[in-house]
Amino acid sequence: MHKEATIREPLVLGHKTFHQVTEDVCKPIEGKAPKTWYVLFAIAAIIGVYGVGCILYLLGTGIGTWGLNKTINWAWDITNFVWWVGIGHAGTLISAVLLLFRQKWRMAINRSAEAMTIFAVFMAGLFPLIHMGRIWVAYWVMPLPNQFGSLWPNFNSPLLWDVFAISTYLSVSLVFWYIGLIPDFATIRDRAKKPVAKKIYGMLSFGWSGRAKQWSRFEMVSLILAGLATPLVFSVHSIVSFDFATSVIPGWHTTIFPPYFVAGAVFSGFAMVQTLMLVMRKAYNLEAYIHTKHIEYMNIVIMSTGSIVGIAYITELFVSWYSGVEYEAYAFINRATGPYWWAYWAMMTCNVVSPQLMWFKKLRTSLTFTFLIAIVVNIGMWFERFVIIGTTLHRDYLPSSWSMFYPTHVDIGIFVGTIGLFFVFFLLFTRYFPVLALNEVKTILKSSGQSFKDGDAKTPAFSIEEQHLADVKMKPASKTNTAGNSVEETPALDPSLIAMVGTLGVTNAEHKDNLKELTGLGDATEKKLNEIGIYTFAQLAKIDPTADLGLLTAYLGAAGNQANLLVWKTEAEEKLKNDNK
Repeated sequence: MHKEATIREPLVLGHKTFHQVTEDVCKPIEGKAPKTWYVLFAIAAIIGVYGVGCILYLLGTGIGTWGLNKTINWAWDITNFVWWVGIGHAGTLISAVLLLFRQKWRMAINRSAEAMTIFAVFMAGLFPLIHMGRIWVAYWVMPLPNQFGSLWPNFNSPLLWDVFAISTYLSVSLVFWYIGLIPDFATIRDRAKKPVAKKIYGMLSFGWSGRAKQWSRFEMVSLILAGLATPLVFSVHSIVSFDFATSVIPGWHTTIFPPYFVAGAVFSGFAMVQTLMLVMRKAYNLEAYIHTKHIEYMNIVIMSTGSIVGIAYITELFVSWYSGVEYEAYAFINRATGPYWWAYWAMMTCNVVSPQLMWFKKLRTSLTFTFLIAIVVNIGMWFERFVIIGTTLHRDYLPSSWSMFYPTHVDIGIFVGTIGLFFVFFLLFTRYFPVLALNEVKTILKSSGQSFKDGDAKTPAFSIEEQHLADVKMKPASKTNTAGNSVEETPALDPSLIAMVGTLGVTNAEHKDNLKELTGLGDATEKKLNEIGIYTFAQLAKIDPTADLGLLTAYLGAAGNQANLLVWKTEAEEKLKNDNK
């Protein structure tokens, strides 16, 4: 088992057992939702419905309902698109990149961050579709045979690259997220008391039983998907930046955009994760799993990426001066001193100045300060996208074409509506899905849990069917110390073995059968079976001959080979039948 230095702070606070972890994570799903949840859901749903109404009004009337004009033909729609795509970056970064780097602190936040990614990409995808104006002919962008002459997609256009990049990113993220949920769905299925819930979660879990082969394949698939998703973290927002960088418009035509956009996406994505995690940990009493150490690590990422974004801003200013191109220089002078100066300086304050406060440990470990800074960063990143798009377009080469953009109620309604829809999806996720990666958190309990850090932990109870094995008494083995005295030492049993035994049912020594009546089962083997909680014929009769019994046979030794186990199973079934006659 992996040993971790005791000097490191624990990632799971409190003296938690495996069973307690399950109870804490499943409680929001199995219990009644608090009134606060219904209030927040109602507010989000009302805002979302208003946004949908604005979208329907726009589709029925035309995009003239936006504040666009001949000069500014991109504004809030593309600003919101880039903002939502950026927010969707943190989930894949936390899940894929940190998985490859074996960062265990990600396990408490990756599930919700992945959900946030998927919902954010859904919101982002709405805006290009709406911007088409005639959404019912959206299939025209596909390379399909047609009768319109030479109507074919322009594969040289970065706008079409967006379609492929974002759809690929969404597909991989969705599969990655769902694969991680399967073992947790199985846990909820086994605990479910209502037949409908058991059936639904049973279908969602695809018959997961927790066999060793399944776990092996699960880990392999997770690594493969992480390897596929990692390049997407960098490629998706790079391709989004090509929407601007491949043009010849001053302020856009620059090679710094891809890394600049990626850093900004991670920056805003982690800020949104912080916002959601701080609320969720309080609402669902998850302070033991999402605590100050997780918040501090995420704040360090925000501080680092915020610094990169600040360097990108300074680099843009330097290049505009060093290029000697007066149009390029004017584009940035106009941003800082023109009609939209307030948006530019709001961007600089929120994205450059505020993250630098994270250098102070007292501030980056303060939950209140973190929550405020996370909101400030997301506001600042929205202003960044507006500054890049709006202030660049509103004054081009011809002063006679200069114009201003003023958002209409439809612009505002659609943007606010997507925020409402996002929270509708996220609240439904927190109500019916496990918000923590249940089984992944359990894997770090023995190395990073507070109990094991303190050195006073007993073997935690764990069962695939979530049956608490508190009645299973581990008989201590005898060991001789240096003084020649016999001391007691608890044997270190494999948790997977205890999990497998849990599937056979739970009992104790009071209901013990004489297992030595079975062929080839002697005193030593009976003693070993009792030590792991197997006392009765009924338990032996439940052994699944198709399951991987390697852990059990290895524990029992030569007398407990697979052939003998199957003989004991058959004889135990016969004894149970005779007892029932």
